[in-house]
Amino acid sequence: MFWVRFLVLALLSLAGVTQTSSSPTQASEPPNPTEEQPPLNTGSLSFPWSHLRLPEYIVPLHYHLLLHPNLTILSYIGTVRIELQVQNNTNWVVLHSKGLRITTATVLDQNLAHLSDQVLPVLHNPTHEQVAIFSPRALTGGQKYFLFLEFGADLGDGFYGFYRSTYRTSTGETRTLASTHFEPTSARMAFPCFDEPSIKANYSISIRRSPAHTALSNMPVEQTEVLDDGLMEDRFAVSVRMSSYLVAFIVCDFRSVSATTASGVKVSVYAAPEKWQQTHYALKAAVKLLEFYEKYFNISYPLPKQDLVAIPDFQSGAMENWGLITFRETSLLYNPTTSSASDRLWVTKVIAHELAHQWFGNLVTMEWWNDIWLNEGFATYMEYISVDTTYPKLRVEDYLLDTCFVAIGRDSLNSSRPISSVAESPTQIKEMFDTVSYNKGACVLHMLRHYLTDQVFQSGIMRYLRRYSYSNARNQDLWDSLANTCPEEEFTSGGHCYSNSQAAKNAYLYAGEHLDLTTMMNTWTLQTGVPLVTVARQGSRLVLKQERFLRTTHPSDPAWPSLQQGYLWHIPLTYRTDTSTSIHRHLMTTLTDSVEVGEEVGWVKVNVDMAGYYLVHYDGSGWDDLIQLLKNNHTALSFMDRTHIIHNAFQLTTAGRLSLDKALDLIGYLRSESHTVPLLQGLAYLEAFYRMVERMDIPDVTQNLSTYILWYFRGVIDRQTWSDKGSVSERRLRSELLSLACHLGDLPCLEQAQRSFTHWLDSNSTLSLPADVTETVFSVGAQEDSGWASLLHIYTLSLSETHKHKILSALASSRDTNKLHRLLELGLEGEVIRTQDLDSLIVMVARNPRGHHLAWSYVQKYWSTLVDKFQLGSFSIRNIIIGTTGQFFSTEELTEVRVFFESIHEQASQLRVTQVAMDNIQKNILWMQRNLGTLRSWLNQQTEERKGEGGRGVGREREQ
Repeated sequence: MFWVRFLVLALLSLAGVTQTSSSPTQASEPPNPTEEQPPLNTGSLSFPWSHLRLPEYIVPLHYHLLLHPNLTILSYIGTVRIELQVQNNTNWVVLHSKGLRITTATVLDQNLAHLSDQVLPVLHNPTHEQVAIFSPRALTGGQKYFLFLEFGADLGDGFYGFYRSTYRTSTGETRTLASTHFEPTSARMAFPCFDEPSIKANYSISIRRSPAHTALSNMPVEQTEVLDDGLMEDRFAVSVRMSSYLVAFIVCDFRSVSATTASGVKVSVYAAPEKWQQTHYALKAAVKLLEFYEKYFNISYPLPKQDLVAIPDFQSGAMENWGLITFRETSLLYNPTTSSASDRLWVTKVIAHELAHQWFGNLVTMEWWNDIWLNEGFATYMEYISVDTTYPKLRVEDYLLDTCFVAIGRDSLNSSRPISSVAESPTQIKEMFDTVSYNKGACVLHMLRHYLTDQVFQSGIMRYLRRYSYSNARNQDLWDSLANTCPEEEFTSGGHCYSNSQAAKNAYLYAGEHLDLTTMMNTWTLQTGVPLVTVARQGSRLVLKQERFLRTTHPSDPAWPSLQQGYLWHIPLTYRTDTSTSIHRHLMTTLTDSVEVGEEVGWVKVNVDMAGYYLVHYDGSGWDDLIQLLKNNHTALSFMDRTHIIHNAFQLTTAGRLSLDKALDLIGYLRSESHTVPLLQGLAYLEAFYRMVERMDIPDVTQNLSTYILWYFRGVIDRQTWSDKGSVSERRLRSELLSLACHLGDLPCLEQAQRSFTHWLDSNSTLSLPADVTETVFSVGAQEDSGWASLLHIYTLSLSETHKHKILSALASSRDTNKLHRLLELGLEGEVIRTQDLDSLIVMVARNPRGHHLAWSYVQKYWSTLVDKFQLGSFSIRNIIIGTTGQFFSTEELTEVRVFFESIHEQASQLRVTQVAMDNIQKNILWMQRNLGTLRSWLNQQTEERKGEGGRGVGREREQ
């Protein structure tokens, strides 16, 4: 029999096993044609489709997929039978396939009868990653058919499609597993499919494996059959309707821990057997967070199980495959003895992010990748809502401002993009997974939640999720759901208000102003950038002006008017004054506006707790008023407001809109600051300036700034203990402060770190260092040859990826360029240092003052290799480009980068990140031109003042 014999022969040739039978009831196998016929002649056929997106006249309903991976020869074979609904008459079926060897294709009618007795031709369009199957007998519109394909491929050696991964046991044995990663456009690398997010279908998946392995997929195993050759065939339950990028399967020998949620969902965490003990925290967190989401969304998790799997080789942080979430080990595994407070928060946030996707992304999926923010922005924001409720001691709210600050950093460059942007090619689509989609998306949602109130926001997203369950949505669908304030009992069966007019009647009033939510939110999602609101007092009124905030262009530049043309946001302003504890609100919908505040008001703080995604500049005496307020009574403002003011001030200095000495005077109150977040925000700018001048080799400014930081923060540095005691905030402060102190050459810090490192080495690394200071201790120890060599040896043996990351960071801090060069070579080889960590390693070396040119030279030399390893447009490639070029501050370096990008024009022209990199360098150059002289003068003044005071203040306790 032709079909069965083909499958058997393929199994024999690829798997090297003797198989005497193949299940005759296997759903993926069609009935046999009456006799074998030669294939049709394809000479006269040309590829029938010219577009990147697939035609809409054929819709897949159900995939029956059988796979047999061979983990010895690292390849697999498979069959897929796809049930199709044909809308129009056609002779062609066009779908996606990339790198697959499709050996047989046929089309069957609803009764599983062959439409042709000949083997059907398969045409390929590699540019669009599509194949087309020609049927000599036309498929009739309105009818259902089945497409049957047999295919094979090697397991990938990268991070996409169906790829191989390995791990090493403590005895030195290397073991192999096979796993998948399909988002955004790589399901087509594993099996032929209609690989677009709006083309949802059900999946029945079967996997053949050896008895020594476990097979996992989106759904639980429904049946396992022992085949005559000793192989096992796991048949998984039929999936819910979902997009192809959410399909997942794994063949491994992992161990797991399991628990059940209150609603009966089985949650399991899988890891390599010797890392099994590191899975318990993730299990507890996953159960807690899954239960939270079910209550918050008021929609039950629709699958019977949820697996979380730590994959040894994984490019991103995690992937939300429905029912089978895959993670990088550092994002899932937690070892209390080697993981810091920050590590714990990271694991919790990543789990929260991926579980939020089970609703935002999986249950309701964006219609196309231009709106990927509907997935990623929501999941990022839900991290904060969910973790704040389930793990309040982690103080996740302390990190929300950082999320928005990062977004503003990107959005204040001219090379930024709108949240919703055109993306058609796979490279363009990969680039959509960036700061704008994740961070800005989250911050815009945060603004919207505060604007609408928590209850209205929550009700709106519940409505959105119910209305578009198992379907797809666009921006407009979200705005309609949020603006639709019908009570539950007034819903029609379709989930809408009775009419658009009824919805309009229910539109919100904000400070007495009618709200057009669509118009408002389009200003945030369809145009590029972030607004700057300039505030000026005129008598009893506050005069407001909005503009696009740009750090690389000044109002005096000739290009300024054109860069501002057409920009207008609907900004939900909030402000506080010294005369009231109330938060005042105003919707600003014009370029200029004003509000009444009263003659008696002393100070005004706009954008309360930075609930809005905009910066604020205070004209006239506004900044001086705030400087005095912070000096005299900083607690009159919340810690978020204090942090926001510090951030805005230093962003304005970069843009040339505020003098640096005024911003430095603003943080002159920090010795009195008792909250970690504003303290670290101010310190971060001083550290950034130090690393800048250190890299530029400006000795006088480097020395004076180092001396100033250690003098000014002496009290808080001395109060830090080398332990893991205290709250999460205290531990974060300790970790960052001691790391900086040692980097600045603080003698007490260096001596303590060296003692701890020596004791740790003497114990043969059995002594447990405090996790919060481990990286600092390692970094100091790595400066000596013997310490560096010992750390590299321990790195090769460690079973904790979190621990290894700290060691790698320390190794990359060496001042010996030969050692840095060796690290980069090891990263390229991919044995000692995994390829998944290569992009991080390159950036670590680039941040080292001795390594930034070395790292950039390495990127130029091995560019093609890096693209082959990571794929153009991927996060890793973008991280490498931004991480290396972001260290440059001169016009010569800018020219060098431009020349390199021109040399790879064909690839660089496809990437938005190359222009971001150029803008970053230009921003750095402008900062030096605008602020270096001011910084030098300010530091000299501080030095003179300390001399005049006879050194008073050294060791002084911080005021409370």
